[in-house]
Amino acid sequence: MKIYFFGVDDWEKLHLERKLKEYGIEGEFLFTKEALNETNVDLYKDADIISVFIYSEITKEVIDKMPNLKFIVSRAATYEHIDVEYAKKKGILVSYVPGYGNNTVAEFTFAMILALARKLKPMIKNTIEGKFTREGLMGIDLLGKTIGIIGTGRIGAHVARLAYGFGMNILAYDRTKKPELIDKYGVEYVGLEELLMRSDIITVHLPYTRATKYTLNKFNLKLTKLDAMLINTSRGAVVEIEAVVEALKEGRLAGGVALDTLEEEIGKEEELLKRDQVPAIKIEKAAEKYYLLNEDNVILSPHLAYYTKDALERILDISVEEISLFIKGEKPKNLVPEFNT
Repeated sequence: MKIYFFGVDDWEKLHLERKLKEYGIEGEFLFTKEALNETNVDLYKDADIISVFIYSEITKEVIDKMPNLKFIVSRAATYEHIDVEYAKKKGILVSYVPGYGNNTVAEFTFAMILALARKLKPMIKNTIEGKFTREGLMGIDLLGKTIGIIGTGRIGAHVARLAYGFGMNILAYDRTKKPELIDKYGVEYVGLEELLMRSDIITVHLPYTRATKYTLNKFNLKLTKLDAMLINTSRGAVVEIEAVVEALKEGRLAGGVALDTLEEEIGKEEELLKRDQVPAIKIEKAAEKYYLLNEDNVILSPHLAYYTKDALERILDISVEEISLFIKGEKPKNLVPEFNT
């Protein structure tokens, strides 16, 4: 078996080599920091198994150039970078790693909530500038506040556990109610509009699909309290960024905004601005996004919520286990849902 790993750092390579040895997996291994895509697939076209991160683009064209490919492992809780339907049509199994960072992302979510609640961004900025003052830095307690959790899957459920520990009132919006969350933590399931109107803190934990695109948008964000706080550690397109900018400019979402999946989009806009004859609408959108960067009550991070050593090691361990099961002729534990229908 030729097993190729893409988007792998040096320390990950060492960890993977140890785990492959532990599982007794034999074969020809390749580890590269490169992402796999149409431009370089010819270099790796003889692979039997590939393991990729989200920056690899496993399109129909890539799959067609890999005639020996039998199994794809996405080292992420998502697989939107893989043409799963075409892979299934070609008889190629696709696995992913759900649940590796339930606590990791939930903890980051609360790090952002606390940072906004206690105004850490302006406080740190003032301190760096030598301004030791409390002016403008009055924060809020979380005890007794109402948190609205949009999406109570693995991560959202863990956010509910943490919120309960902080003594918060917990609202939730989801297509499927979780009885255990209701029983253990007093979670109250409500409609999306009611959640937005009643919540002091709104946090989003949805996968990105056509159905979830712009779940929060220019229309329903107008329903929030003026001093509400918004956290998004899911996919960027679940929240309409122009709606967030509009709300901030109008004095809404004054409690603060923390977005974990915007940095790449800002980078793309910055590149656009360097070109000649850029459409005015592109310049306007880039300016809006840069507006976010400079606000004291806005925190942007470059897709960091999952990024801890513990979580990344869990991803690698689960990925190797999936490969081991496949090689032994057993069903991988984490096939994407399309293969369970």
